[in-house]
This record gives sequence, structure tokens and C-alpha cells, in this order.
Amino acid sequence: MAPMGIRLSPLGMAVFCLLGLGVLYHLYSGFLAGRFAFFMLSEPAAGGPETPRGSAPAGSVDLRELLAVSVLAAVRGGEEVKRVREGNVLNAKAKGKTREGAEEQLTSGDLLSNRRMFYLLKGAFPAVQINSEERVDTADQEAVSWDRSIPEDIKQKIQPKEVPAESVTVWIDPLDATQEYTEDLRQYVTTMVCVAVNGKPVIGVIHKPFSAYTAWAMVDGGSNVKARSSYNEKTPRIIVSRSHAGKVEQVARQTFGNKTVIIPAGGAGYKVLALLDVAEKNQEEADVYIHVTYIKKWDICAGNAVLRALGGHMTTLTGEEISYTGSDGNEGGLIASINMNHKALIEKLPDLEKTSHK
Repeated sequence: MAPMGIRLSPLGMAVFCLLGLGVLYHLYSGFLAGRFAFFMLSEPAAGGPETPRGSAPAGSVDLRELLAVSVLAAVRGGEEVKRVREGNVLNAKAKGKTREGAEEQLTSGDLLSNRRMFYLLKGAFPAVQINSEERVDTADQEAVSWDRSIPEDIKQKIQPKEVPAESVTVWIDPLDATQEYTEDLRQYVTTMVCVAVNGKPVIGVIHKPFSAYTAWAMVDGGSNVKARSSYNEKTPRIIVSRSHAGKVEQVARQTFGNKTVIIPAGGAGYKVLALLDVAEKNQEEADVYIHVTYIKKWDICAGNAVLRALGGHMTTLTGEEISYTGSDGNEGGLIASINMNHKALIEKLPDLEKTSHK
């Protein structure tokens, strides 16, 4: 018998227990719901957005992916360059003068290629600094997407490599050799993308729109282009800009002799390809590339990266490495070579440096 004569029935006990469970549920339901919500937020929602497999985490960049997008950007820009030239709708106009007084041209090919290249790269890598030869007009913003595919040749030769996004600067030249472009000298024209990490060029892409040839290389990675089997160090063939071939020719003949061959050409990208093993019928071959005046970094960064990846060199005329941060110009001229004694070449050409700052 229960105390004080109270008799507890089984039904009463059941009701009492149910009431107790109700109180406990009310007290702890809020706590459990919070824990469940935290768990759900910690896991990617089914069907919702998540970090793509193989992609670099936030705040970093996968250089293999950036190489793939750089190749695509150069090709897409090249399509615009070719379309404008073949349609003869250049709309060429002067945009200013070089330090030497030569008039610089601007065409629809420059602008359309720039828009396509810039927004493709920016859309794929919004946190990366991009420097371009042409100004980007936000009114002409274009949505250009990347499907995250990586070409098989890049997959086979390049391993993923992550670097901090803030260490990366991309330099794009949407149309190299604009003057020659207006003169319909198509063999000199290229589109180029370069990726520098902490100022050092590590990825270079040089695309020839009118032959669909593309050279790419990544330092400590791989490439789809190689050096030639031999070079002439004694009497090298020297490739130079068409605008100042005479300046280089005079000093080169004094240094290497009267048999030295000077090759005037347009476009920095074309000149770097002249040092390599390029199976193009309109591509000339040279042993050394020399430039004796001020030059913009988007003109030379891609070629510098390609040469570095293949064991070659591109320096100022005094042998200093060119940094691809800060200002957009290189004051010290340049000399580029591969599979040659680069230091000995520099020592033979001391007089050229004097003209590089003029």
C-alpha cells in the first residue's frame, strides 16, 4: 500500500511518465535542433554548391588550372583577332606614341580580344590580379565562362600546384604586333598570357591566331615546345624589332663580325618563338633576341616564362632578372637566349645598355 493510504493505479503512473517526458522534450528540443542545424551546415547540401573536385581551396590558385584557362584565353582572343582582320574591320586609330616617337595603333582586334581574354580569366579566377595592355571598359563587361576542363596534354605533363592567390599576377597581351597587324603582316601577330608568382614568370602562353599554333610552358612543370638542337654562338643570328634594327646591327657587327645576320621582325612573341623548335613555315629562326629600348612587361612576360621553363634566359642588357610586379614597363632593354652562354653574350654587348633608357 502507498503512503498515506494513496493507491497508485497503473494508468496514473503512465500519465505521470508521459507528462514528465513532455517536460524533458520541451527543455531539450531547442538544444537538439541547434546541434542538428550545425551538423547540416557543416556538410555540403545535397545538390547545392560545393568546391569542385580537384580545385584549389579558397585563397589559393591551382597553377595547372590557371595554365589551362590561359591557353583557352589566348585562343579565344586569337579568334577575335583573326575575325576582325579577315573581315577587314580594323577601325584602326592612334592611341599615342612610343618613347621613340613611333605612333601606336589601336584596332577593334585589340579591344575585342582583350575583352574576351580578360573576362574569361577574371571569371575563372576573380581573386587574381590581371594586367592588360588595353584598358578594360566595365560597360563592355562580358560573361565568358570556363567549363573547368583541362586539355589532355596539360593533364599528362603538369601536376596540380597550389599557390596563394595574392602572389599571382597575370599579364595579358591581347594582340602583340599591332603595327604589323594593320599592315597585314599576319605571321608576326600573337596573343599572349603570362602568369607570374611573386614577380617571377612561371607560365607562358604564345598563340598565333592565323595558323592556330600555340606554345605553352610552365616552370618546373612541362611544355609543348622545345629548344632547337643547336645554336650558333660564334656568329649568331640576332632577331630584333623592325623599328630599330639599325641600332642593334651596328653594335652586333662590331661584336660578332660582319657575317652576323640581323633579322628584323615584329612582335615580342614571334621573336621568342624564333629561338625555339617551332614547326611553322612562316616562322624565322634566330639564335639571340635583343631589344635595346623600353618595352612593356605584357610584351615579354610570356616569352620569358617559356624560356625559363626550357632552361633559357631573358634578362636586361646588364644581366638583371626582370620582375613582373610593380610598374608595367622594363627600362633595361633585354637579351634572350637558350642553350647558349648567356653571361658571355651579355659581356660582349656592353654598349647596347646605354641606348636602352633613351
